[in-house]
Amino acid sequence: MATIAQWVEGARPRTLPAAVAPVLAGTAVVWFEAQVVPVLAGLALLITLALQVGVNYANDYSDGIRGTDDARVGPLRLVGSGAARPKQVLAAAIGCFLIAAMAGLAVVVITGAWWLLFVGAAAIAAAWYYTGGRHPYGYLGLGELFVFVFFGLVAVTGTVYIQATVVSITTWWTAIAIGALACAILVANNLRDLDGDRVSGKRTMATRLGDRNTRWFFVGLLLVAGLGVIGVAANSSWWALLGLLMGVFLLGPVREVLRGVTGPKLIPVLKQTGAAELACAVGIFVGMLIAR
Repeated sequence: MATIAQWVEGARPRTLPAAVAPVLAGTAVVWFEAQVVPVLAGLALLITLALQVGVNYANDYSDGIRGTDDARVGPLRLVGSGAARPKQVLAAAIGCFLIAAMAGLAVVVITGAWWLLFVGAAAIAAAWYYTGGRHPYGYLGLGELFVFVFFGLVAVTGTVYIQATVVSITTWWTAIAIGALACAILVANNLRDLDGDRVSGKRTMATRLGDRNTRWFFVGLLLVAGLGVIGVAANSSWWALLGLLMGVFLLGPVREVLRGVTGPKLIPVLKQTGAAELACAVGIFVGMLIAR
């Protein structure tokens, strides 16, 4: 039976900045342009956290029963390692999705925006079908696109909309910056698992691009994130450039990726890129506070 520590590791807490960052950055835009609604901001955070943990457990379950994790070089997976039964991990994933659904329903009731139910349903479906179902899109090289859309565009614009009822150009630039960083985390993850994914037949973006092009794709995403922060500043306040402090956390990842490290040596790259995403959001948030 899996220990509490193993369940926590299975939730992959290093990926949680990808859930916190879009809500923090989106709320920063609301603070600058409108009025923050703490209850709705809190619900948005609960939704993104539940979806992030849920997708981690769902991936653990789906990859585990397929045997994709048999040659895994990354941290512990509950099903693949035999630490937990597949049904237990599936139940944990479903539980997280139910929490996200209930929080989303509360948002709909408070705001009256019933069409958000369709957005929420799409988000949960995207979380499951990343590696679940008969034709998971994560096995088709589309993972990065969906991460950019749902943990970037949807998460940030959704956070802003439910509080301010409008989505400005500043919001879109913020979403691009956060989405690009979330995407970069997945690229680093797939680069780490490149050899194992090739063996198991998992056709991620990394297996399609190859080692060298994936590394440049990673760097390109970081540049897009930087341009996104500049776009935020140009449309709000130049104090938002504090978001570029993310570069402090990205120096190491860029160096390691470009010098060709592989396998487990890429794990720190994931952690530092996640820290960079959170630093970007914090920088934008502080900048907007100062400007306001």
